[in-house]
Amino acid sequence: MSRCSGIRYTEGYEETQMKPASRFVRYDPGSDTLYIVAGRGIEEEFVEVAPGVNVELNAQGDVIGIEILRASKFFKPVAKPLYRQMQLAS
Repeated sequence: MSRCSGIRYTEGYEETQMKPASRFVRYDPGSDTLYIVAGRGIEEEFVEVAPGVNVELNAQGDVIGIEILRASKFFKPVAKPLYRQMQLAS
């Protein structure tokens, strides 16, 4: 996942470090990184498409994952309004 942690999709996730939200979305609270699995393969390179948002590519240039660093900060503007909407709906 995170460049610092050395954990990548292709290496598998250590369940002690990762909290799987689903088969395709992983969150690492230690590094505050959200990882979205988009395909299979070995990461050949990554492209930073926005500050803290990396798209991981295989050797053919296909997207195999999306990594969002500092995920809690990234989603903070969306989280509160979404939570309020959920409270109103229930």
